[in-house]
Amino acid sequence: MFVKSRGEHASKHVLPKNLALLLCFASFCAGMFFSNRTWMMPDAKGIPWTSRTGGKQFVDYDPNIVLKNEGNNSGDISGTMDKAISDLEIKLMASRAERETIQKDPMMSEGVKNIESTLKRKYFMVIGINTAFSSHKRRDSVRATWMPQAEKRKKLEEETGIIIRFVIGHSSTSGGILDKAIEAEEKVHGDFLRLQHVEGYLELSAKTKTYFATAVSLWDAEFYVKVDDDIHVNLATLGVTLARHSKKPRVYIGCMKSGPVLARKGVKYHEPEYWKFGEVGNKYFRHATGQLYAISKDLATYIFINQKLVQLLNEALVLVECTA
Repeated sequence: MFVKSRGEHASKHVLPKNLALLLCFASFCAGMFFSNRTWMMPDAKGIPWTSRTGGKQFVDYDPNIVLKNEGNNSGDISGTMDKAISDLEIKLMASRAERETIQKDPMMSEGVKNIESTLKRKYFMVIGINTAFSSHKRRDSVRATWMPQAEKRKKLEEETGIIIRFVIGHSSTSGGILDKAIEAEEKVHGDFLRLQHVEGYLELSAKTKTYFATAVSLWDAEFYVKVDDDIHVNLATLGVTLARHSKKPRVYIGCMKSGPVLARKGVKYHEPEYWKFGEVGNKYFRHATGQLYAISKDLATYIFINQKLVQLLNEALVLVECTA
């Protein structure tokens, strides 16, 4: 009796099979219909959206652009941009250092003061003749032999692009008798380049560095030459020699040599920083003798920008990072 009544009660709640299949099919169709309407993505072209900054922006989506940007060209573009930025930084540093050098040197000669006119043209080479207060006779000998005077020197500058100047700093007593003697000589000949440098035999290396830095800031030349005032130069031979290297980068040319680093105190040309060259008995890096040598513009610019980093040894300028 109990089983029968239970079976009768259950049979009243069972749906017909056909009706159940119909309800399932209707549910499936409804789901498909509403899903397509809800998730169908419209064309993103021209759709405005609001950024976090509050400004309205427009998206123009193109999958082809994304695929092209995913290639391997990003490394090349990045390298090119890095090189361009590096070049601009060097030029900016050189420009700033040039301006500071000019502003800090109120005692330049009249010919050097005309900076705007000299920087407008390019020159072949600048020759700086290293001289001292006591070398008046040597300067007269140079003027009487290989260094043109007055109008001939101006013609040499205009026609061949060769600048020649005696290079000298100042005495330890500013405005003293030694400085006045040079000023009087400058009024007569007008062939001096005065440096912001205190003269002294132990300061010859620093003077050379200051000369290159000053010369490259005043004249845009291919080469910058340093020569002593007891050397007589054949300008034609020097010009032909430098011209053969005009297309080469980082030129450092002269009578090259290499000698031992003198570590023992009390000897002539003692090297206080001998330990930088390794063990005792090592030799200096290969460099030019101090009487006459030349460097190209890129090396002079390097000295100009990194004046505090350039290592100077005795009378010879040693450029460790450059090739001869």
